[in-house]
Amino acid sequence: MKHPVFTGCATALVTPFTSDDHVNFDTLAKMIDFQIEGGVKALVMCGTTGEAATMSDDERAAVVEFTVNRVAGRIPVIAGTGTNDTKRAIWLSDRAKESGADALLVVTPYYNKCSQRGLIKYYLDIADSTDLPIIAYNVPSRTAVNLLPASFARIAEHPNVVGIKEACGEISQIMDLMRLCPETDLYSGNDDQVLPIMACGGRGVISTISNIMPRAMTELCEAFLNGDVAECRRLQFYINPLVKVLFSDVNPIPVKTAYRHMGFDVGGLRGPLCDMSPDGEKVLVEKMKEYMLI
Repeated sequence: MKHPVFTGCATALVTPFTSDDHVNFDTLAKMIDFQIEGGVKALVMCGTTGEAATMSDDERAAVVEFTVNRVAGRIPVIAGTGTNDTKRAIWLSDRAKESGADALLVVTPYYNKCSQRGLIKYYLDIADSTDLPIIAYNVPSRTAVNLLPASFARIAEHPNVVGIKEACGEISQIMDLMRLCPETDLYSGNDDQVLPIMACGGRGVISTISNIMPRAMTELCEAFLNGDVAECRRLQFYINPLVKVLFSDVNPIPVKTAYRHMGFDVGGLRGPLCDMSPDGEKVLVEKMKEYMLI
């Protein structure tokens, strides 16, 4: 059996920027400490929530290396290295290893809309190029590509492919996936579906909401893992209204806005992302007050 990269809650961390649009490493250090104090079991850097699509390769490597040094072995650091170009994904994976990453999160290739055969080859080519463990990331709403269970079953035969972050939103598809791959490490990619995905055999979540509520999402996962399904259900029901507001605009726009209201100098968003509307931000602030986050 393959060794899991982590069990429980991992945070897909926001990337903070300075006023002149460089990575704000001072704020990043504070965010990393906040996450570890909140009990998260891993950090995912340069993913969707981290605005990796608008970061240079050097920025991505620098963020991973800084995080590895700040974490200092306390929890795993997972680097997002997937792109729509297999050669570049392999190169980014090599850079992530050089930077000290413990594992890779590899999203399905976007825009190109490759076939299932193409998906299989993409993952196997990357897996052949590295000895780091790989967690695939299926998020069809963003990539226009759906990694089907039978295709992942073929990919999961590779010893370096250890798990999948599932954000397809279809529980029936996820059940098929686990029927075919019962030993794979399944992680929820949707914060409002952690309970049902863990009930399908999931090990936890790679979370957005844990950016601002690391303790709550950590406790949700730990409740299920400890056999307290009722407490897990209570916490899932508790966080879902806030999740709804955090995804009322394109991720990571709301969560970055929320960080700013919590006193973290995360800066702006890189285009084509833009700030929330005043009305949307007002709703977010009121909801954060309900949860005593501000």
